Amino acid sequence: MMWRTGTMRCGLALLGALALAGATVPARAEDPDRIFDKSTVWRPLTPNDKLVVYGIDDPVVSGVACWYTQPEKGGIKGTLGLAEDVSDISLACRQTGPVVFKEKFKQGEVVFSERRSLIFKSMQIVRGCDAKRNTLIYMVYSDRVIQGSPKNSTSAVPLMPWGTEPSQKCGDFAKG
Repeated sequence: MMWRTGTMRCGLALLGALALAGATVPARAEDPDRIFDKSTVWRPLTPNDKLVVYGIDDPVVSGVACWYTQPEKGGIKGTLGLAEDVSDISLACRQTGPVVFKEKFKQGEVVFSERRSLIFKSMQIVRGCDAKRNTLIYMVYSDRVIQGSPKNSTSAVPLMPWGTEPSQKCGDFAKG
C-alpha cells in the first residue's frame, strides 16, 4: 500500500508541474462499459475463465466508439488479481454519430490503457489518422516492460457525413 501512495503522489506532482508549465495531458477514455461476458473454461469452485466485451467512447473524437473483447482468467489467481491475462484482444471501432474533434491529437496517442498483470503487462488502445483516406485508425496491443507482444488488432473508422452534418477531416486535427 505504501508504494501506491508514493506513486500517486508522484503522479499528482507531475500533473501539477505540467499544468503550471502550460502543458496539456492527452485525454484518455473513462472506465470502459462492460457489455457482456461468455464463459470459456468451467471451474467448479472458483470463477470461470471468460471472454468479456467492453465498450469505450473516444475522449477526443465525439461520435466514435470502440468495443474490445479480452480474455479474463478465473480460478484462484484470477480472483486474487494475480493471474497474467493473455494478449489476445480484438477490437472494433465505429462512427456512432456526427464526428466532432474536441482537440488536436498526436499520431499513435493512447486513447485507453489498462493493466493486464500485477506489474509487467498492460493493454493499450491508440489512435491515428490516415489523412489521405480521411479515416481514423485504432490499434490495440499489449506490452511488457521486458518484452512486448506482437499480438494486436486494428480497426478503421472512415469519417462519413452524418445527417446534414458534413464529415470533418481527421488530417486537420492530427499532429505529427
